[in-house]
Amino acid sequence: MITKSTKSLKAADITNPNWYVIDATDIVLGRLAAHVATILRGKNKPTYTPHMDGGDHVIIINADKIALTGHKADKTKFFWHTNWVGGIKERTMGQMREEKPVKMVELAVKRMMGRRTSVSLANDRLKKLHVYAGAAHKHAAQNPVAIDFGAMNRKNKRG
Repeated sequence: MITKSTKSLKAADITNPNWYVIDATDIVLGRLAAHVATILRGKNKPTYTPHMDGGDHVIIINADKIALTGHKADKTKFFWHTNWVGGIKERTMGQMREEKPVKMVELAVKRMMGRRTSVSLANDRLKKLHVYAGAAHKHAAQNPVAIDFGAMNRKNKRG
């Protein structure tokens, strides 16, 4: 009887990660976050191992021009508390896109990463995410490969 063993990635087997750049102009936020989380976790590679950080770096530019579908800009709200009496605060997703687009994209990707990973592993993976509101980024020396995410599926691009 022939038995096959499953290959598991070890720390010595991890090679230099690749760098990708994605232009978020008119791209739907949830679809982009799911795809970026897949790349950060390394699930797009044949050497995927859940307990090791084998993912790649992702640069997202033009985060301020990201698209929201339906009525999410008006009806989806983010809440937080200031730890003072009566200190509940809220912000709609449309306000968040205008005021803090980088944080909105980072939160969307963070929530797509999955909850079963350890906190330190998830934080290491999220450090490989670089989000910029404008078209300029400071990672040109890494020679990032451009991913045309809007052309992968017609539903990815809004408008």
